[in-house]
Amino acid sequence: MAKLSTADRSQVLDAFFAPATDGLRLTIGRMPIGANDYSVSWYSHDEVEGDFELKHFSLERDEKRLIPYLREGLARQPKLTLFASPWSPPSWMKFPQAYNHGTVVWTKQNLDAYADYFLKFVHGYRERGIEIAQVHVQNEPYNDAKFPSCCWTGETMRDFIRDHMGPTFAKASERCEVWYGTINYEFFDVTANAVLSDPGAYAVTKGVGYQWAGKGAVQRTHQAFPEKRIWQTENECGDGTNTWTYARYVFDLIQHYIANGTSAYVYWNLVLEPKGRSTWGWTQNAMVTVDPDTKKAIYNPEFWVFKHCARWIQPGAVRLGVKGHWSGNAIAFRNPDGSVAIVAINNLTTAQRRTVTVNGTSHVLDCPAGSLHTLVISA
Repeated sequence: MAKLSTADRSQVLDAFFAPATDGLRLTIGRMPIGANDYSVSWYSHDEVEGDFELKHFSLERDEKRLIPYLREGLARQPKLTLFASPWSPPSWMKFPQAYNHGTVVWTKQNLDAYADYFLKFVHGYRERGIEIAQVHVQNEPYNDAKFPSCCWTGETMRDFIRDHMGPTFAKASERCEVWYGTINYEFFDVTANAVLSDPGAYAVTKGVGYQWAGKGAVQRTHQAFPEKRIWQTENECGDGTNTWTYARYVFDLIQHYIANGTSAYVYWNLVLEPKGRSTWGWTQNAMVTVDPDTKKAIYNPEFWVFKHCARWIQPGAVRLGVKGHWSGNAIAFRNPDGSVAIVAINNLTTAQRRTVTVNGTSHVLDCPAGSLHTLVISA
């Protein structure tokens, strides 16, 4: 983003967040607590070993590289809902003492300090005028990765939420929500069921965040705990080629999560350089790429797929049932203004004519092969 001109950077940010533009009008944003796997360097907010009182906690790194962009988003969309998750605790809280691999050291003193770490993060951002609505305990707890990471089981997450996060946030009368996320595992009984079946953890946990390999557990989680919100917290990342074939697959992912009870879907990597190579060598897709030579922004296929949904499905919309031959390729919502938005894809290799009937009125769509469509019916 920094390689764009001021005008071009503003245009890209408008296309993402500004509600008065013909862009995405995004209303949810994910942010890291410390380093993620695209950070130019690995860091936490307190790397002073043994600082259980967190006297050396600092957001200085975020002030330079993260907070300026959050403020740009909030300036365009003041109602932007932010949720945050760590890729790794401070390295001294782990065994082995490293940002990557390992687990949290399981002592009461250490776990209480780590819960305080979340609280200081939320309070530090609030002091800077930025409200964080949710904290998700761990990015990909089932990934023992070479980038910043930390492994948890359903049982250890349950106990940490119940015995440490809950009491710490309750003592501070903290309104920021604690979520069981962001989960990258498909087996319901060792993920959400292990946490939410415990009354103490259930009371603290306000929602479940699933990403990547977690998509297999979404349906059963919604069936078992329909009263708990489920968010998809990280779109699958692609391979950096940003093809229309992969973009159509992304819509299939959106349809899967939404149809099975998810109420938010979060993209990963809004802006990268072409090919989008991470610091550890994975090339990934992005909605927008910025060529470092031409210093121009390119809007990729997945930007337009998201626009089909985010531009027309309003915050607070209620999902409608879809029946018929297109039901496996469509999502539908009734918006707060009474309009109905239907997004559907023709994933076949031949053109299709589809009839969409809403409240007894039919609409005929001619859909070329591989085409995506949004139909908005006014109240």
